[in-house]
Amino acid sequence: MATPSATAADPVALAAELIRAPSVTPRSAGALELVAGRLEAAGYRVERLTFETGGIPIPNLYARIGTDSPNLCFAGHVDVVPEGDTAQWAHGPFAGTVQDGVLYGRGAVDMKGAVAAFLAAALAHGKPARGSLSFLITGDEEGPALDGTVQVVEWLKAKGETIDHCVLGEPTNPDALGDAFKVGRRGSLSGIITVKGVQGHVAYPHLADNPVPRLVKLVAALTAAPLDEGSDFFPPSNLEVVSVDVGNPVFNLIPAQATARFNVRFNDRFSLESLKGEIVRRLDTAGAAYALDFQPGASQSFLTAPGPFTDLVADAVEAVTGRRPEPSTSGGTSDARFIKDLCPVVEFGLVGRTMHKVDEATPVADVHALTAIYGRIIARYFATFA
Repeated sequence: MATPSATAADPVALAAELIRAPSVTPRSAGALELVAGRLEAAGYRVERLTFETGGIPIPNLYARIGTDSPNLCFAGHVDVVPEGDTAQWAHGPFAGTVQDGVLYGRGAVDMKGAVAAFLAAALAHGKPARGSLSFLITGDEEGPALDGTVQVVEWLKAKGETIDHCVLGEPTNPDALGDAFKVGRRGSLSGIITVKGVQGHVAYPHLADNPVPRLVKLVAALTAAPLDEGSDFFPPSNLEVVSVDVGNPVFNLIPAQATARFNVRFNDRFSLESLKGEIVRRLDTAGAAYALDFQPGASQSFLTAPGPFTDLVADAVEAVTGRRPEPSTSGGTSDARFIKDLCPVVEFGLVGRTMHKVDEATPVADVHALTAIYGRIIARYFATFA
């Protein structure tokens, strides 16, 4: 049996305390220190990890209790997006206010509420009799993601630290707790198409070379047909042109250059390399000279295949909420794209309707229910895999 912790916490009070730390990326503002302190008091070995390849020191932590396998990891982030216009908030964005059964504040949903829930669940469970519990918490998920989880994953690999399975607490439910959990994510690839011309007066086009018509042809070729029709677990890949620009504010000047920016969210029918090849093939059909620059930060799609681990998570959600969560691969990117290099990862958190919005909020009952779900996952995990 596990050894219950004497430092168990009320998840709502803990979430409110985390919200009161204004940890807008890249600042920790005491949020990460709060988590580290609770874990150290419960007997976890806490590693504070700071990386600054992007030029700004970013704090992270990895904490573990136990030395045996299997190692179940809870992952998340304590950094948040900016609050925007504070005057628009009914409650202070960093006040951590509870009113009428609702917790308000930046990060309540994304994702300090979930961090508090799995911290409370782990502290209540205590040290596993067999196996290990661990936490991977970053301060760089909402920012460039250069010095957060991606760096911690490399640090763990270098140390030979094994994580067997991971639950990431991103808000996964569209409308009600128990609606959905993420079993994968689409990949993401961005690029810039540049067409060179010769600047000149519009009244003397023979002395200039307008790049705009050629760029229009290239964009048309790129978007002429769907990339695919989806796959067993993923929706169709989607390419969006997000900007077409010549930087020309006047009407009597032919521009010297035109650019288009695009992003593709792609499924498992493509790898990064095969998708790049398809984009080049499409552009080449336009018969126009161009330069193409794929941007850094691209990510592969991934899937945690159905099996005992995904069933365990779904069972825990259903037991608490009465809803069997739908497996989903929709939405944007998350730090799961880095963690999947270590182990199978599933995402489950709060309802995401207010994330990044003014008056971000979550019902107190959902925080307690999520804590209960995480507690069931922990108990069932060691009964199943240890």
